[in-house]
Amino acid sequence: MSDATNDGATNGRVDSSPFARPGGIEGSFEPVAPAAAAQPAARPTVSATDRETFSAPAGSNAVFAPAPGDRLPPRHTSARQPVPAELAQAFAGTGPFAPAPGDRLTPSLPGPGSPWWKADAAVDPWRDPQSPYWIAGPPVYADDEVVGMADAVEEAEPEAGAKAAPSGKRARFGLSALALVLVAGLIAGGIGGGVGYWLSQRAHAVLTDPNVKLAKTDTPANRPPGSVADIAKRVSPAVVSIDVRSADAAGSGSGVIIDKGGYILTNNHVVAFAASPTIRVVFADRSSSPAKVVGTDPRNDLAVIKVDKTDLTVASLGDSDTLAVGDPVVAIGDPLGLRGTVTAGIVSALKRPLRLPGENGEPDAVIDAVQTDASINPGNSGGALVDAAGAVVGINTAIASVGQSSGQSGNIGVGFAIPVNTARSVAEELIHTGKVRHADLGASSRSVTDGTRDGAYLVQVVPNGPAAKAGLKEGDVVTMFGQILIDSGDALTVAVAESKPGATVIVRYVRNGVAGQAKVTLGAS
Repeated sequence: MSDATNDGATNGRVDSSPFARPGGIEGSFEPVAPAAAAQPAARPTVSATDRETFSAPAGSNAVFAPAPGDRLPPRHTSARQPVPAELAQAFAGTGPFAPAPGDRLTPSLPGPGSPWWKADAAVDPWRDPQSPYWIAGPPVYADDEVVGMADAVEEAEPEAGAKAAPSGKRARFGLSALALVLVAGLIAGGIGGGVGYWLSQRAHAVLTDPNVKLAKTDTPANRPPGSVADIAKRVSPAVVSIDVRSADAAGSGSGVIIDKGGYILTNNHVVAFAASPTIRVVFADRSSSPAKVVGTDPRNDLAVIKVDKTDLTVASLGDSDTLAVGDPVVAIGDPLGLRGTVTAGIVSALKRPLRLPGENGEPDAVIDAVQTDASINPGNSGGALVDAAGAVVGINTAIASVGQSSGQSGNIGVGFAIPVNTARSVAEELIHTGKVRHADLGASSRSVTDGTRDGAYLVQVVPNGPAAKAGLKEGDVVTMFGQILIDSGDALTVAVAESKPGATVIVRYVRNGVAGQAKVTLGAS
């Protein structure tokens, strides 16, 4: 406790308690007499009217108020007390102020009803029948469940002296009424149905006429030779659908019958996408036959398969070298599994170098493609691109797509086909030997440009290969291959692929800014 100073001292010490005796005070404390309660100056005089109004009832000898703590006994009166004149005048014309003591009150509201299926529910089971008072109004039921109050009121015997309860009869909905309603409903339904049937027949007779015959023109369809319809009619029987399945994959494409012996030309990626595939060919007449792979050429994305069937319609193979940009062409195949689909367009471009991804680890295919705007979609692969004479000028193989390198987004008007001259050469070699020999330069390249000229940059030259023996070196930029202008690495690959193994070609190149040329004898691979 902290030190404190006090003006009074006790026993020679300083007492810092808050209850210490004040300084200079001695002796004991004495109680202070309580102050007298305030009294009114004068008690007001009670008027005679107030005394009469608030006095004890007439005939009562009890005091007006009990003593504090007294228990009030129940008070019963056997006689009706007179109503003060003031209250009687205030409520004049409203009937008797109160019933006579002991009278039973009759409810002014309708008595309790009961559901039609429970006749003994007329009396409220939660109310004492002998009680002279109602706690609340009677129970309320839905309109279709209510019966009249009168039945319940009549069943209860009124006490002697009690007034009769006014009640209105409300009819009970019984089985007879229900039957009457059902019969009326059936009659109304029958009449309505008959009227509806008559109206429908009448309306039908008004709208129809059995004697009407539609006109028919005698003008035949104009399908001159070379029309799309004429081409489709002649070529479609030579185009087949190819279904390929394996243990873990399935796919479909198209093919072209190229020989009566059952040989069919298609794309390599149609039949080589799965290991050990099972191949079935479906013909234009919906007959089918199993097929076997004769040989494949991954570098040109071509393959030949064979069926054991000889009664076949063979396609006519044209000359792709005679094509010109703008020539009309027709694509026939089975896009998206829709067999025998025909679309038309034109040749959009020729000799378009196109690199296609290889299948199952095979090298990429690079083709000198025919570009067309005829609609080509997944499933058209291996089908025919036909000219106006009905001759096959290409084997449909790929489409360009926006935002997808897989080409599965659908046609956008840019499709590609392998020139039929390349396809014919490859097919003959596959049928003859089962494989294809390709010309080989002995070098790999990529596309480059110096801003004014484009070319194929030799990335790698195989030692002692055809290019190395001709004096070509890594870093040389090839600009011409024979008479073919080389403006990209793919263009050089295509030019070599279209050459024959053992052919000698003049190759022009640029080395350190100096132009040169070399005579290259192509190898085989």
